Amino acid sequence: MRVCVAGAYGAFGTKHLEALACIDGVTVTAVMGPTQAKIDALAAERGIGFASTSLEACIAHEDVDAIILATPTQMHAEQAIACMNAGKPVLIEIPMADSLADSEGICRVQKQTGVLAMAGQVRRFNPSHQWIRNKIDAGELKIQQMDVQTYFFRRSNMNAKGEPRSWTDHLLWHHACHTVDLFQYQTGEVASECFGLEGPHHPELGIAMDMSIGMKTPSGAICTLSLSFNNDGPLGTFFRYICDNGTYIARYDDLYDGRENQIDLSDVAMSSNGIELIDREFISAIEEGREPNGSVHDTLDAMRTLDRIERSFS
Repeated sequence: MRVCVAGAYGAFGTKHLEALACIDGVTVTAVMGPTQAKIDALAAERGIGFASTSLEACIAHEDVDAIILATPTQMHAEQAIACMNAGKPVLIEIPMADSLADSEGICRVQKQTGVLAMAGQVRRFNPSHQWIRNKIDAGELKIQQMDVQTYFFRRSNMNAKGEPRSWTDHLLWHHACHTVDLFQYQTGEVASECFGLEGPHHPELGIAMDMSIGMKTPSGAICTLSLSFNNDGPLGTFFRYICDNGTYIARYDDLYDGRENQIDLSDVAMSSNGIELIDREFISAIEEGREPNGSVHDTLDAMRTLDRIERSFS
């Protein structure tokens, strides 16, 4: 499998390059980035044969079978559609788009072309959340409440590598997207009730810097999500699962019970790296000719719920 990583110079593009290097039979044959000098240097460093600032050039390159988009969110819909129209399976980093209309457009083109398209809902693949899902599927757990905190300190437009961004991140359409999808995936239900509250908008970035979201499923499970770009403290996303049979705390790829005893996840998946696991699912689905876990259709309900939350702000 010959893969192009678009947005390879960014924080998550780099994570995908590292993950793909762990998968047998996969070669990164092309990379795309914002400036030729930077992407040429990256390609030379990693021994990648083709580098361009043009996604169209990467799509047309004869040694590319599939594409991972780790590009700015605002580009996702147009770029994903271009990949599918060219017959190239595509994995779109979260979120697949920053509006419901664009997300529906991606799904529409996927149906028209039949080309595999997957959204990067990596939380489904983190071993900590897989462990919970396995217990739910076995009938051993039922979620009563998810309490989630997503906290950053980002008062200027910088990426995860501490470099200036060319685009503006968003608490709702990017960071809340993780939890909205995970809550609906783990409960097996679409939120029947949802709302959001925004804090003050940044005077230059024009986005809310703090946000609170609530959701409830038809069976009664609830989710409380707090998000902030103002948090000067421990950073990241922390999940507390309050269940009918235990409480569990997930921190990235680690899991603890409610009394902070760490749970062994070594037998959950072949890797402890969620990015590697989602890339493995993408490659396997292409090779097996099946719909992946996290296909654009499978995750569209999360985008519908985000749209409902956004409309609740006004």
